[in-house]
Amino acid sequence: MVGMHGNEENSAALKEDIRRWGRELGFDAIGFSGIRLDGAEESLDAWLAAGFHGEMDYMAAHVTPAGNKRALPTELVPGTRSIITARINYRSVSADSGETLADGRRAFISRYALGRDYHKLLRGRLQKLADRITAEVGEFAYRVFTDSAPVMEVGHAQNSGLGWRGKHTLLLDRDAGSYFFLGEIFTDLPLAPDTPVTDHCGTCTACIDACPTQAIVAPYQVDARLCVSYLTIELKSDIPEALRPLMGNRIYGCDDCQLACPWNRFALLTREADFAPRHGLDQAMLVELFAWEENAFNERLAGSPIRRIGFERWLRNIAVALGNAPSSEEVITALRSRADHSSALVREYVAWALYRLDRG
Repeated sequence: MVGMHGNEENSAALKEDIRRWGRELGFDAIGFSGIRLDGAEESLDAWLAAGFHGEMDYMAAHVTPAGNKRALPTELVPGTRSIITARINYRSVSADSGETLADGRRAFISRYALGRDYHKLLRGRLQKLADRITAEVGEFAYRVFTDSAPVMEVGHAQNSGLGWRGKHTLLLDRDAGSYFFLGEIFTDLPLAPDTPVTDHCGTCTACIDACPTQAIVAPYQVDARLCVSYLTIELKSDIPEALRPLMGNRIYGCDDCQLACPWNRFALLTREADFAPRHGLDQAMLVELFAWEENAFNERLAGSPIRRIGFERWLRNIAVALGNAPSSEEVITALRSRADHSSALVREYVAWALYRLDRG
């Protein structure tokens, strides 16, 4: 590694260069943190012990004799001295209305999933940033992450001054709200950490009060087993029957805690065309999406994060939403069209929806 890496003045100059290169690459903010995540491992262990992770067994994986890799960056990437966190906004102007959520005939899809999958875009940008740093300082050790490994990204972003952890557990920024993606570069460069920001949630409980399933069981603590995002995306087994009516028309993810957050009045619009809604998903009718065949699902959602749940769970989620929709001949006809579906899972949820509508 070149000698300049240990020079404080050069390190500060390099940080400013990295921020500038990040902006040129389309990132909305860049922050720097050290490797310490004080209290993170204890908090994670308590969350796992409570069973709040549900079927997400990967959250309990990656444990070494030294501890959980999620909380120990040097166990994940030996030699790590600094972490560069990058933020990019995803809120699109055409996806900014709560009207879809309020209309039980429409399908609500979490705003982050309306466009193309962010993983590839963000990873590519982070790699370009790493390449630009290499061109300036020479070869250095690094690894790029975008939800691709056990990384406690909110903790690192908080330590880098990019925001604070809200009571809904998402990162919040006074000037940008919470509608953004995060990615990291773990590096052996000795970059001075930025100053963390203080918590600005105060006594507000808007996110806790807004959660349709009361999944935010305490400030800064979410029981994933109750969360609509978990139920519609991560859960492969049965959605508990008591929770289905609470899901409303949310067929992929849930934004209620973000929609209720006062800081999102300041949420910035994305500059990325790839994050704009595709195939009218921000306005789509439930019966319209329920009529898609598997080939249409795969073709239209190619490059979308939604595709990873597969066609069966897509129909499962929509069937629940149809069961919660205002009863109409159109809705009943749509459900009956899938009553003899080849999938037992789909048939089960269609039967539940029809029974619920029949009971009025």
